Amino acid sequence: MTALLRVVLDQVVAPTNADLERASRELARALIASAPAGCAVEGIVPAVADAAGVVEGSVPGLASLARQALARRELAAAWQLGVAPGVGGGLIHSPTLLAPLVRHDRVHDHDQTVVTLWDLDAWERPAELPRPAVTWHKAMLKRAARFADAVVVPTHAAAARVSELGAFGDRVRVIAGAAPAGFAVPTDEVGRRRALDLPEGFVLVAGSSAPSARLAEAFAAVVSSGVDAPVVVLDAPEGDEPAVLELAAAAGLGEGRVHVRGALDDADRAAALGGAVAFVAPEVSSAFPWRIVEALRVGVPVVAADSPVHREVVLDGGVFAEPSDGSGLGDALGEVLGSTAAVERFAVLAGDRGRAFSWMGAAERVWQLHADL
Repeated sequence: MTALLRVVLDQVVAPTNADLERASRELARALIASAPAGCAVEGIVPAVADAAGVVEGSVPGLASLARQALARRELAAAWQLGVAPGVGGGLIHSPTLLAPLVRHDRVHDHDQTVVTLWDLDAWERPAELPRPAVTWHKAMLKRAARFADAVVVPTHAAAARVSELGAFGDRVRVIAGAAPAGFAVPTDEVGRRRALDLPEGFVLVAGSSAPSARLAEAFAAVVSSGVDAPVVVLDAPEGDEPAVLELAAAAGLGEGRVHVRGALDDADRAAALGGAVAFVAPEVSSAFPWRIVEALRVGVPVVAADSPVHREVVLDGGVFAEPSDGSGLGDALGEVLGSTAAVERFAVLAGDRGRAFSWMGAAERVWQLHADL
């Protein structure tokens, strides 16, 4: 008899966030590849046109696909209220908070429900999010406190914070994410950077003009470091470029020195990282730092604001500085880029640390988690 691990793949067929889509896709692929003998993976998806074709293209090898009667938005609303008809039981794993969190019997029926929380934005920066999104996340975490058999978070720092938000006991488990499988600087990196109209030898930052992104500190760090390099900002939301450039100008970065780009696909993002001399991470939130992990993966030196999450993820793969007006980050950036030997040393340290994160390792821990439950 085959044991099915049923994985919620709403982000694969109806993505609302690019990082969650990648996490869902990569974890599902790794779960299929690492399935123990006698085990298989089934996908649970909302009602979407050609869901089977989309899933087959993104996550080949699923044993089956359980299509729900509701579209993603309606499904999210129903599951928020605890209405989950037609889902069925078994071993359910969600790479996000979206899951049928209802009463079930793990002991006698062997039903399990596990959810994943990659960030605490709804609690740490609610003013920057749509109110319905904040309400939904808080309601789902409350349901998780009541009905989830485990809540997966990517760092121990996040686990400590989540434990303060509900009576989870020992149900909070730490399983980190990773860069996409095979993530590497492409052979056509120069051509891709030219197509993106990016310079060479730049300092890379990711984020938006929102206060929590702390881009002003990153810009101030570049200025105070004395490093004469252009700056590239990735992941800026559509329409955010003028506000980002205003922050750069206020920090003293001259016109034409800052290049703002939105979300890029995996290959273009890797190509951008290939042209970076350093990655500056000024944020101090509990969110999993996806871009830092990608920078480490391809050996880009990381300069990060000192925070529990950054200490845990970067470890010895970068340099830390106290969050401030940017002077601390500037000193650290100057240290990293102070000489060719320093750049090479920090690049090696970053690459070594980057190899610690893999989706296959994450998948093996997910399988073990469900076996332990």
